[in-house]
Amino acid sequence: MPNRCVEKPLLAATSTPPAWQRDTLRLTLAGREFVLRRDQDMEALWESLGREGFGEDERMPYWAEVWPASLLLAAWLGARRAEIAGRRCLDIGCGMGLSALAGAACGARVAAVDHEEAAIVHAGRNAAANGLRLDLAVMDWRRPAFAPASFEVAWGSDILYETRFYDALVPFFRQLLAPGGRIWLSQPWRQVSEPVWGALAADGFRVDKLHEESVAFASTRSTVTLYEIGL
Repeated sequence: MPNRCVEKPLLAATSTPPAWQRDTLRLTLAGREFVLRRDQDMEALWESLGREGFGEDERMPYWAEVWPASLLLAAWLGARRAEIAGRRCLDIGCGMGLSALAGAACGARVAAVDHEEAAIVHAGRNAAANGLRLDLAVMDWRRPAFAPASFEVAWGSDILYETRFYDALVPFFRQLLAPGGRIWLSQPWRQVSEPVWGALAADGFRVDKLHEESVAFASTRSTVTLYEIGL
C-alpha cells in the first residue's frame, strides 16, 4: 500500500484528554472551538432501546459518542482547509456531526448522512449551536439518495468496523465520487478491518496511507490511521 504519511501530530497533546461534561463537549480543533450536545449517552440509549430496538441491522446508538477516529478526522479536515473550501463534500455516517462541522468550518459545502434519524437530529442541533450550515439527510448507503458523481471529496470515521459493510460501501463509493474525487477514511486499528485496504486495492481503488496517530478521548486511547482512496 502506498504510504504518504504526515509525521507531525494533528492533535495537540494535553494532560487531560477531552471528555463530556454532563452532556456537553467542547473541543478545540484547528484553532476553532466546537460545541457538541446530546440528550443521552450511548449506554443510556442502549438501555432504553432494549434488544428489540436494534432491529435486523443491529442499529446500536454508536452515534451518541465521540470516538478517537472522528477527532483525528476533524483535525485532518482543519489542516486541509484549502483542499475542501468551496467544494461539494459528503460526510458518511456523520453521527452528531463533528467531522461535518469541521468541514463546514473550512468553507466546504457539506452534505452529512446517517442511518439513524436521532443522529441527524443531533447533528442539526449542533450545526445551529456552532453557527454552521449542513445539508442533512437520513440515508442508508445501500440506497444512495444522490445523483452519480455528486461529490469531489467524501469522508467517514470508523465506518468499516464490520466486514458486512464492505459490500455496501464499495458500490456507494463508486457512485458518489466525481472524476478525480477522493475519500478520506479514519479508522482505529482493528484486526477485522485490516483486510479492507487490500480488498479495496484489488477492487480497483487507489489506497494511500496518509497519517497515523495515537488519539485519546475521555478514558479511551486508540491508534488511528487515515487513508485516502480514489478511483
